[in-house]
Amino acid sequence: MKVLVIGAGNMGLTYAEGMSKSKLLKKRNIMVLDKSEEKLEELNQISHFDAFKELEDCVPQADIIFIAVKPYHAEGVFKAIKTLVQPQQILVSIMAGVSIPSIKELTGLNKIVRAMPNLPAQIGKGLTSYVTSPEVSRIEMLTVESLLDTTGKSMRVSSENFIDASTGISGSGPAYVFYFMQSMMEAALQMGFSKNDSTVLVSQTFTGAVELFNQSNLSPNSWMEKVASKGGTTRAALDSMEDNNVGELIKEAAFAAFNRAVELGKEY
Repeated sequence: MKVLVIGAGNMGLTYAEGMSKSKLLKKRNIMVLDKSEEKLEELNQISHFDAFKELEDCVPQADIIFIAVKPYHAEGVFKAIKTLVQPQQILVSIMAGVSIPSIKELTGLNKIVRAMPNLPAQIGKGLTSYVTSPEVSRIEMLTVESLLDTTGKSMRVSSENFIDASTGISGSGPAYVFYFMQSMMEAALQMGFSKNDSTVLVSQTFTGAVELFNQSNLSPNSWMEKVASKGGTTRAALDSMEDNNVGELIKEAAFAAFNRAVELGKEY
């Protein structure tokens, strides 16, 4: 099996690197295409990839094609590969907002997987939600899932609507966490901690809290109750957040990302 990744940006390279460790693929069975001469030089330094600049040199060889370009490049790439693809090939799109019907129309392919990864995929801790077109067989779906799992975990969803929804939760979600971390670090600085100590205080707090959550069956609410005691410091902080409607504002932010993903889908 040979896999082609079109687009060697952060996410394209993340998947290429992850898949290079997969037992499904032999050495040098990953092809990566990019138009940038600078990026091609970088790719040629990586021993487990074959780098390409021209679509006709690699598209016909691929069993599975990952499209990892910006959504505004989608139409051009799809039209360019339409005369090069074969019906048995599987196309995996990791572009926000580009729907399966649009991909089918622009490429002429029917076996489509639409996936939504997130940034922690870069360290093997990602979450990728995905949905397949009906033409993708169960065996093909499991093969693609195994490749997606090389960057963390994957989750199959039942419709494209859930791809847009997962964009608002897991796709954009790391930025929400970083936003909260930044605010806590700024608070620590204002309390007199050094920049280094502020960073350690906040990062270790997040790491520890996530590990506690992952190693138990307790809900976030239950953990909050464990930390907070009546009349104590944590209760004062939680009451402040409730009074300022922070919970609802976070939900609104997630829905703003979801709605934007839906809007993007209407543009392509």
